[in-house]
Amino acid sequence: MSLEVIVLAAGQGKRMHSALPKVLHRLAGRPLLAHVLEAARALAPQRILIVHGHGGDAVKAAIDGAALEWIEQAEQLGTGHAVLQALPRVAPESEVLVLYGDVPLVRAETLRRLVDAARGGLAILTAEFPDPSGYGRIVRGAGGRVERIVEQKDASAAELSVREVNAGFLAANAARLSDWLSGVPNRNAQKEYYLTDVVALAVREGIAVTAVKVEDWREVAGVNSRRELAELERAHQNLQAARLLEAGVALADPARVDVRGSVECGRDVWIDVNCVFEGKVVLGDGVRIGPNCVLRNAAVAAGTEIHAFSLLEDAEVGARCRIGPYARLRPGASLAEDVHIGNFVEVKASRFGAGSKANHLSYIGDSEVGARVNIGAGTITCNFDGAAKHRTVIEDDCFIGSDATLVAPVRIAKGSYIGAGSTISEDTPPGQLTVARARQVSVPDWNPPKKK
Repeated sequence: MSLEVIVLAAGQGKRMHSALPKVLHRLAGRPLLAHVLEAARALAPQRILIVHGHGGDAVKAAIDGAALEWIEQAEQLGTGHAVLQALPRVAPESEVLVLYGDVPLVRAETLRRLVDAARGGLAILTAEFPDPSGYGRIVRGAGGRVERIVEQKDASAAELSVREVNAGFLAANAARLSDWLSGVPNRNAQKEYYLTDVVALAVREGIAVTAVKVEDWREVAGVNSRRELAELERAHQNLQAARLLEAGVALADPARVDVRGSVECGRDVWIDVNCVFEGKVVLGDGVRIGPNCVLRNAAVAAGTEIHAFSLLEDAEVGARCRIGPYARLRPGASLAEDVHIGNFVEVKASRFGAGSKANHLSYIGDSEVGARVNIGAGTITCNFDGAAKHRTVIEDDCFIGSDATLVAPVRIAKGSYIGAGSTISEDTPPGQLTVARARQVSVPDWNPPKKK
């Protein structure tokens, strides 16, 4: 039997106090809705339908729309009404899984359990919250069977004392769910059509209602405020830190590392405090990351040290390199083994050969740097002429003196020496010293200007 997924993402999120639709607020660097869709896609459903409302255009623009169908809920008349907007597009014989776009930590394994539990009946996801405020309570009858779900605004004092809450997710046969929803009234404090009311209707028909309970309530916690978002962010980061520690990574402080993507580490990797990893990051054996570094879509080979306050983005770093402190590798930077990129050095769209060094205060952009090249402090490759970018080629075994300016396109031939303070705009001959600077002159009778 095929599975189809409906994701409810129409809420405005007033308590966020933001013009941004709630499901687009970010956890671990990605929109809340993206996390839910990742879990849903892991089930390989026949289709995924997203019910949108507030800020629908922004939501569609921000989310990868491949294999997604979008349905507008023009009027916000409750969760039951939202599901009814999507059900006409769902095959009646299919199993349907209803998810919420603001519950980012739900796991695919949990969703599989929910779908399996719904075979021949109705399954809901529940948890015991330390503070169940705002959530519908699970009302059980004889033998602990689920009888109904009561929303907080409609609950009695006894029902409010119940700690087990409805997480909102449910799974059922599409045709049955449609029939139940057609009978849901809006006689409640909100005058809305609650999806949760289908539980009582299923019980009335003698249909089995299975509650799938999760162990960690954070997995099914929704985001309704900035505080809740921050709490779930930290819960997610704690899980990421635990995974790294379990894999043998040494963390100076597990509470001060942020993973906003994936980190693959070899053996004996050391990560200091306040480091941020975004996108896909790969760290080889023995890599050491100093404090306050940001790595975004970067690969770092074995034995390399990245010192404090360095930023690597879309970069490849070879083995036994030394980066930073305060270094920046921009997109397209590629370093071979034993390269040194020092403090306040920026590298963009450039390749460095083995053993080359730029240790201080330099900008190397759109360049090919050979092996065993030494680039002195203050060196700049002038790669942009105001209209187009050009490449600088520095061949093997060159020595670039401090404060040199290399005006691209230009080739510094193998073994060249460039005198400090030179501006080089023409190709140099191999193995020779090239100096291009004005002659020094002293004026003996010169008097400095005086203030009036």
